[in-house]
Formats: sequence, C-alpha cells, structure tokens
Amino acid sequence: MIKKLLQRVFRKPAPTSRKASNDSAVLRIPFKQHQIQRQLLSPAALKTIEGLQKAGFEAYVVGGAVRDLLLKQRPKDFDVATNATPEQVHRVFRRSRIIGRRFRLVHVMFGDETVEVSTFRGSHLGDDGDAKIADSGRILRDNVFGSHEEDAVRRDFTANALYYNPANEEIIDFHHGVADIRAGVLRMIGDPVTRYREDPVRMLRAVRLSAKLGLKLDTDTEAPIPELADALKDVPESRLFDEMLKLFLSGHALESAHALRQHGLHHGLLPLLDVVLEQPMGARFVTLALQNTDERVLADKPVSPAFLFATLLWHEVLAAWQKYENLGERSIPALHLAMTDVCDQQAEKLAIHKRFSSTMKEIWGLQPRFEQRAGKRPFSLIEHPRYRAGYDFLLLRCASGELPEELGEWWTDFAEANGEARQAMLQPDTEPRKRPRRRRRKPAASAGA
Repeated sequence: MIKKLLQRVFRKPAPTSRKASNDSAVLRIPFKQHQIQRQLLSPAALKTIEGLQKAGFEAYVVGGAVRDLLLKQRPKDFDVATNATPEQVHRVFRRSRIIGRRFRLVHVMFGDETVEVSTFRGSHLGDDGDAKIADSGRILRDNVFGSHEEDAVRRDFTANALYYNPANEEIIDFHHGVADIRAGVLRMIGDPVTRYREDPVRMLRAVRLSAKLGLKLDTDTEAPIPELADALKDVPESRLFDEMLKLFLSGHALESAHALRQHGLHHGLLPLLDVVLEQPMGARFVTLALQNTDERVLADKPVSPAFLFATLLWHEVLAAWQKYENLGERSIPALHLAMTDVCDQQAEKLAIHKRFSSTMKEIWGLQPRFEQRAGKRPFSLIEHPRYRAGYDFLLLRCASGELPEELGEWWTDFAEANGEARQAMLQPDTEPRKRPRRRRRKPAASAGA
C-alpha cells in the first residue's frame, strides 16, 4: 500500500502538447466568438445534456461534433461527455444501456436517435482503476475515470478536445483546438509516438480526418507515422475494418486512399493497394469507384460497404482468376477459386464481416454472366437479387476500359426495354448445347424377391 501511495504522489502527469495544468490555461470561448447556436444540436443530445445537468452532473457535447460545427459542417452524430459514471447515467435515463469492455459507455435512446455518453477519462498510467497496457504500449483496457481536465488530455487531437455547453453556449478549450482549426492544422495532444503506440488506429484516424476536413497534419504529428505503421498489425481486425469503413465512407475516399499510401499505411490493410493504384487499368477502375462512393456519400445516398470493398479488391480477383486459368482450370471454377483466395488473404489483415464478403462474392460471380446475351440467360440474370449491384459494377468496368462500353449500354437498354423489344435484342446462341444425361435403367427385380 505504501508503494502504491508513493506512485500516486510522484506519478508523472500525462504529457500534453500545450500547458493545461491549471484553470488559467483553459479557454472559455463565448458564443460571440464561435457562433454555434444550441439549436444546431440534435434534440436527443440536448435532452441528454439537460437531463444530466438537472441531476447535478456536468455534461457537454464533445469532440467531432463541436469541431464540425466550427467548420460549418453538419455533424454525423453528437457525443456527450460527463462526470457521471456509467451507472449514474443509466439511472438518470430509463431508456439507456451500458456497453463496451475496453472503455464503458452508455447509449441513451430517444426515439430513433442514440446518444453516446462517456464518463470523463483519467490517466491510465497509475495503479488505480481498471486499466491494462500491452508491452508495446497499446492500451488493452481503459476503464479509468477522471476529471474534466484529464479527459481533455486523453483526447487524440486538439480539434477533438473541445466541449460545448448548450446551457450557456460556451466552448471549453483545454489545448487551443479552436485556434488550430482556424489555422487549418490537425495536431496530436501529447507526444505523437507515445499516443500512436497507445492506439495505432490513431494513425488511420489522422489520415482520415486530414483528408475529410482539409486540415494539414502538424509536422510532429505526421513524422512518426511511416515508422510506426507496423504497429497496426497488433490491432484487432474488427477495429481495423471499422476504421477503414469510416475512412472510405467519409466522402473523401479518393484523397484518403492516396494519403494512406503517402504515409505508408496501406500495406497489410488492403493487399497491394499501392500496386493496384499504380496499374493503368486498376488505377482507373479504383479511382472511378472511389469517386462514385464520394458522390453518393456527399449526396446523402446509401452506400454499400460490400460493393465498395468488391471494387477495391476486384483486380486482385482478376489476377488470381487468370492464374488459375493458366493452370488449366475452367473459367467459372477458376473464378470461384480466385474469390476464395482473395477473401481468405484479406481476412488475415482486415476482418470484413461475413455478410459483406458473401455479397462481394455474389457481385464478382455475376460478372461472367453479363457477357452471356443469348437465350434465357439475360432474363434470369435481370431477376437475380444482386442484379443491380452487379450491373453497377459492370458499368464501372466498362467506364474504366476493362470491358467495351457497348456491353454496359446493351444491358442498360435491355433493362429499360419491354418484353418484345428484349426478345429482339438477344444475340444468337453460339454455345454448344449440353448433352442430356442418360438415365440409368434400374436393374430388374429378381423373380424370387
């Protein structure tokens, strides 16, 4: 006990990039300077904060929502930070549930909207609290609660360490995040090497936010990334997949893809993504796919993760398909072997959910069928549940130069035509007919049976 007491007394404070050790360093920015009205928050976020404040707790909108509002962008969601413990939050709101192992959170539900509420985090470097750190420095478990100031230190970037109080429309800024946002800089709080080792996913987040927000990475924040890229190998595949989804569905997927390669973060995430982007055919195809994804995201249209990853991995499938055909496999079995190989290889690096990988295989498997335009085949294909996704994939292949544009135009016309017009569009069936199987005669029953 004496040892633990001495460690608490003499424990070094968590490093910060700027002084925030006393209240005089905290900036309280009034509405006149930031112009963020409380009406810009979602009704559920306002109700959550009002409920916690009426119960006697501190509560603020925190992080990305405040940052996005300062940048005149619409936040995707509104997270709340409070000094109430998860159990206390749960008691305040009847419709809520405690989630998470690495760090416990509370989801508060109002109708269709869910607000994520986190308790102020404390330092994970001490012996008190429920924390566990790997030898590499990566945080494995982090259920350590602390003060408002400690929570700000634990945030990743200065732009995310901002707290908005709708009661007085004031922003609390511990690390000059507002100034960094206005200067167009994304800066890590604390020593970047230490923070990346604590959570290597922060490197992906830095690239994603830089591309999405148009903020330039601070020199010290950017410098260690290529050297620490291998640390991503220790991150659970499911977390990598979730972060990659955020990156490619940010509305700035194309910039993010090039930024990944620029910072040396592509290896091991999407196999040979750098090679694909450098191949004339592959580069054109991937560029069109990412541009299409960005346009849909920015237009608030739905985007299928399965379709996106199917496009990013397609030229890996093509290469494996050709390999198996060269080994003597027939075309369709060769394609299925190729799809399995690519998905298995990807599963070792990025845990693509099975529901997505199954759809990816269906989209890939439909592609040879689009080249069959005779007989009943086009009619059965157009009724397939994945026809639309396969058709959109085909159009990307045609637009990239992989297939003749005439093929995509034929299917567009075929889908819009009526029954008689469709029949007239069919091409002559030149494929050899399969011989009907000869039924084996059953042996005659013996007389004594």
